[in-house]
Amino acid sequence: MSPLSSDLSYKAGEDGFLEGKMLIAMPSIGDARFERTVIYMCVHNAEGAMGIVVNKPAPNITLPELLDQLSIPLPNESPLRRPGRSDCPVLVGGPVEAGRGFVLHTQDYFSEDSTLPVDEDVGLTASVDILRAIAHGRGPRHAILALGYAGWAPGQLEAEIQANGWLHCDPDTELLFGPDLDDKYHRALAKLGIDLSLLSGEAGHA
Repeated sequence: MSPLSSDLSYKAGEDGFLEGKMLIAMPSIGDARFERTVIYMCVHNAEGAMGIVVNKPAPNITLPELLDQLSIPLPNESPLRRPGRSDCPVLVGGPVEAGRGFVLHTQDYFSEDSTLPVDEDVGLTASVDILRAIAHGRGPRHAILALGYAGWAPGQLEAEIQANGWLHCDPDTELLFGPDLDDKYHRALAKLGIDLSLLSGEAGHA
């Protein structure tokens, strides 16, 4: 089974909630899977929530290797063949359905059949077509490939936020697609004026 599927488990609701925002894990999150994570929220409504972790690299896999596994040829002139070049890093998107692939990207790429628009700038696509486009240099300006996603049942995320598990901030291009994954957590907190060295598990909401 392909790690990319043409259908998305969640559909965007009419009410925004935290869709299009960045979740920032607090030290009190109490779940090692989400320690120091920054998550872009793709869906958040009364039926639950779904987001993509944007700062955790997937171990032992690169996009060219994944394309090879999917039998997607990489043209000789593809930018992915340039040394040190990664137009689409492979990340651990979350603990749910870790075998599925999701591409978070700017909306200069859009497929009516498989792209979920999150906001006017960012979309989420779960089909191999976008990987073929990236391989041939016709993909979006910015993109990340996430294996798996973070998901919450109805009311679960709200409860975790009330328990000081998460903060949230507005996204920007560097937070979403920047290459320095290690710095994203600090950058997200800095947008809220928070110094990580002063942050404790007992801190309230900013």
